[in-house]
Amino acid sequence: MNERVKDALEWVYCIVIALVLALLFRYFIATPTIVKQRSMFPTLKENQRLILNRIHRITRRFPEIGDIVTFEAPTKEYSKWNADQTNPIAVYGEEPEGILNKFVYYSLEVTKKSYIKRVIALEGDHVKIENSDVYVNGVLQEEEYLQDDVVTESDVFYDFIVPEGYFFAMGDNRTRSTDCRTIGCIPLEKLEGIVCFRFWPFDEFGNID
Repeated sequence: MNERVKDALEWVYCIVIALVLALLFRYFIATPTIVKQRSMFPTLKENQRLILNRIHRITRRFPEIGDIVTFEAPTKEYSKWNADQTNPIAVYGEEPEGILNKFVYYSLEVTKKSYIKRVIALEGDHVKIENSDVYVNGVLQEEEYLQDDVVTESDVFYDFIVPEGYFFAMGDNRTRSTDCRTIGCIPLEKLEGIVCFRFWPFDEFGNID
């Protein structure tokens, strides 16, 4: 093997290793994301850039109440006619087939649709939405992050216990948010990341309440 071929192969090896490490870091540690929805307004605005913490994929730790998270969008939206208050779980369709399709969907996340919402309740919590108020385990939630004119309504999932292994989340912009009130509670394995901080625009750089 001549010296040029050897040098070229060494460069290829380095590039491959770097790409693998970058993908592992992106999947298990942290990754940037862009806000593409108005469901978290005014806390988050469209086109803002965020950093997501993904350590939970290693630790299997649940997010905390109040965390802003991203998760894979379910494939079904319930109505008041088919919602079962005793089984408020999100439904996901068939997974992509083939190694390449799974890699693109789960690792590169090119074809995946995601939601960004705020965690309101965790497994075992009793959630009740009544008279535009949210109660968790009988305690009225003082949601200071909401705008003054925002009300919380639901005629789909409104009185239930979050199942084991699931969490319940809603957008801050309640009237413009498709969230767990109509899609059901989200399983931990569908959690993609927990928002760490905002890095764009620069004048709003920092942690997010």
